Amino acid sequence: MIIGTVVGSVVSTRKNENLVGNKFLIVEPLKSMGAAGHNIVAIDNVGAGVGEVVLVATGSAARIGCGKENQPVDAAMVGIVDNGTELE
Repeated sequence: MIIGTVVGSVVSTRKNENLVGNKFLIVEPLKSMGAAGHNIVAIDNVGAGVGEVVLVATGSAARIGCGKENQPVDAAMVGIVDNGTELE
């Protein structure tokens, strides 16, 4: 699980048919997550927006967490952080 801030969005008019209708956002992991400088493109499963802090599941947990077990998803937002201690 990664905590990060939504910094932008991705628009793709051509994509795998299993991804049609999904929203993609760019997430910048918090420095404390150890992945600073490596932004993630994640499917938005929670209705997040730019500037919000989100929880991102990766790998097979991302597919299972957003109900897309048979789709090419490697990162999915599974929560929006309302409050947290020690956040950057």
